[in-house]
Amino acid sequence: MTVAERDAPLAGGIDEAGRGCVVGPLVVAGVSADRGGIEELKEMGVRDSKRLSPRRREALYPGILKTCARVYWVHIETHEIDRVVYAGKKYRRLNYLEAQFFGKVADELDAGVVTVDASDTSPARFRDSVTESMRTPCEVRAFHKADRDYPLVSAASIVAKVERDRAVSRLRSDHGDFGSGYPSDPRTKDYFTRWLREGKDPPDWTRRSWKSWGKLRQSLLSQS
Repeated sequence: MTVAERDAPLAGGIDEAGRGCVVGPLVVAGVSADRGGIEELKEMGVRDSKRLSPRRREALYPGILKTCARVYWVHIETHEIDRVVYAGKKYRRLNYLEAQFFGKVADELDAGVVTVDASDTSPARFRDSVTESMRTPCEVRAFHKADRDYPLVSAASIVAKVERDRAVSRLRSDHGDFGSGYPSDPRTKDYFTRWLREGKDPPDWTRRSWKSWGKLRQSLLSQS
């Protein structure tokens, strides 16, 4: 590696995991690396975390921590998600909340340019929301499918997914097997249908604002 490459500013990537799940936190993670680090990530085989098995993500995770100059993640807890969903203000709901946390993560990466996977239908709007929430200015680039196309975002997606999987595993150890926690999972539906049938309110480790709860209640009423 040349002196110029060693002195080049870091580049960063940010992604999230757990957006659609009814259980547990949404995790936003970011990484940053120099040119050499980016090449190492490519050689390591990082890719969109959704295309990797849990075992493969766990195998890649230590290498990402070792290779990247900065690795940082935050949990958006269920009560924070519920707060913005219940507020229901246009352009100030989940996408905006994510953008705020993307900005917090970007501040920790010490990068001159940060590429983010845009959850908003408008990447430009998401980029602007991230930029507005940052304390330390840098260039923010937002794209759809960035976790597929940019190695740093791929690495961030793996970190986010591993940390999210670990958080959900802890919840499963505490509360029993609720399946994946995604509303489409039959095991998740069965678990929380039983929960409601026992007359209990949705637990605080779930996203109470999710429409899934209303659908489960409606299903129970139709059966009575």
